[in-house]
Amino acid sequence: MDKKYLYGTDENREFLKDNVKSLLDFGRRFPSQKGSSYYLGDNGEPVKENNRETWITSRMIHVYSIGSMLGDKGSRELAAAGLKGLAGELNDKVNGGWYAGLTKDDEVIPGKQCYAHAFVILAASSAYLAGIEGAKELLDKALDVFDRRFWNEEEGLTADTWNTEFTVLDDYRGLNANMHTVEAFLAAADALSDEKYRIRAGRIIDHTIKWAKDNDWRIPEHYTKDWIPQLDLNRDKPDDPFKPYGATPGHGIEWARLIVQWCTSAYDDEKKRADYIDAACRLYDRAVNDAWNADGAEGIVYTTDWNGKPVVRDRMHWTLAEAVNTSAVLYRITGNEKYADDYAAFMKYLDSVVIDHSCGSWFHQLDENNRLKGTVWPGKPDLYHAFQAMIIPYGSVGTSIAADIKMTEGK
Repeated sequence: MDKKYLYGTDENREFLKDNVKSLLDFGRRFPSQKGSSYYLGDNGEPVKENNRETWITSRMIHVYSIGSMLGDKGSRELAAAGLKGLAGELNDKVNGGWYAGLTKDDEVIPGKQCYAHAFVILAASSAYLAGIEGAKELLDKALDVFDRRFWNEEEGLTADTWNTEFTVLDDYRGLNANMHTVEAFLAAADALSDEKYRIRAGRIIDHTIKWAKDNDWRIPEHYTKDWIPQLDLNRDKPDDPFKPYGATPGHGIEWARLIVQWCTSAYDDEKKRADYIDAACRLYDRAVNDAWNADGAEGIVYTTDWNGKPVVRDRMHWTLAEAVNTSAVLYRITGNEKYADDYAAFMKYLDSVVIDHSCGSWFHQLDENNRLKGTVWPGKPDLYHAFQAMIIPYGSVGTSIAADIKMTEGK
């Protein structure tokens, strides 16, 4: 196999580094005049007919804050532009928090999403570490809103969606928002040296591991307000972009990496880490065994049923990105060569099929035959997953990306 796909080689490091630069170049046109992020099309052109959403804006701030710390020319200004959008037109100055987004006509998209607010925390944490003006104030505000509106201290989990005025809380509870809350809390803990948020992340992780273990390591995604799993939710709409039916193997893989990050940052004692590392391996192994090359073609299927049979066979780019990240992390933490072999296979598939070598970035959605498809994610809306997959494999296992880069900045 080509050395550029093999973990630990100079060629692989260079391949990732080249793709970091390519991705940053692709996304530079994201900011609207007031800072909220345009949805990007196939060639990186803004799709101005689409909504400008808080979660995409936040992700792009996160990416370009890191880009600025990596020394990329222009990234700092782009992160600052996005931050202006979060502080300005996306911020609800009447009811608090952040709108889900704005339409092309600047109308408010109703609802206040935990998912989006978690990404505001992530963006502000990264921007703060990058020294972007106004980021610390934004981070303090985002954490205050999240603490009051989404975090449930008694349950050790988050709510999911409020109405715009924060007066009616939806009964739905979901693990996707909680997963990105873990990511955000770990970033905030690292940025602010505040262990409260690391402890909270651990509480969410403990719940998730229990639910996964009780379900043969396929994670239930959807719950009632009392946290009773709803295994049949959206059976009639299995490819829903945020609430798909069944198990989402990419999330099992993503949780595995976050579990490793949390336990290695929370515990120095390897014995205390052991059960968490084991759970991470089980989650990853289950997801990869169920979903990778599951139906005769390369790629990770989007969803499976509760027996591991593929339901939505499309290949989403973010699942591959998380597979790249987690295979590298598990190889480093366990030394098991199967994870290095997986990493090489994912790298080869990425380079030969998923990277768009003509227009840039990654194809976001392919069908079961790896042909371009755009029913769920047309275009290439943001860089977050792809960009992180080019950095996480060689970063610190136990430190959030921006904090890790900050610690090595200038060395």
